[in-house]
Amino acid sequence: MRKEQRIKKNEEFSAVFNHGRSVANRQFVLYVLKKEDQEQLRLGLSVSKKVGNAVMRNRIKRLIRTVFQEKQETLLPNCDYVVIARKPTASMDYQEFHASLAHVMRKGGVLTRNQQTSRK
Repeated sequence: MRKEQRIKKNEEFSAVFNHGRSVANRQFVLYVLKKEDQEQLRLGLSVSKKVGNAVMRNRIKRLIRTVFQEKQETLLPNCDYVVIARKPTASMDYQEFHASLAHVMRKGGVLTRNQQTSRK
């Protein structure tokens, strides 16, 4: 993901947490904030130290970015997304990881219609 597609600042995270909507499953929490003045999606990641050591946390963040890059064409474009990874993500393989994150995206209604119907 390019630099302009990342959420880095604390104020930006706070805006998404306070004004966005959230959906969750056992592995992830997804916050979504629609922004009309923005043309592309932005992604913020949060992985607690409780999840594992730095190597594990960075692996989880890389996997989340990979899934978002794969789904980028089917995601709503002018939104800010914040993904919080929970403890069970540390023991998941890529297929489980992808399926779980896609489930949260479908549950949150952030995938375009053609992507949602093709999975059912």
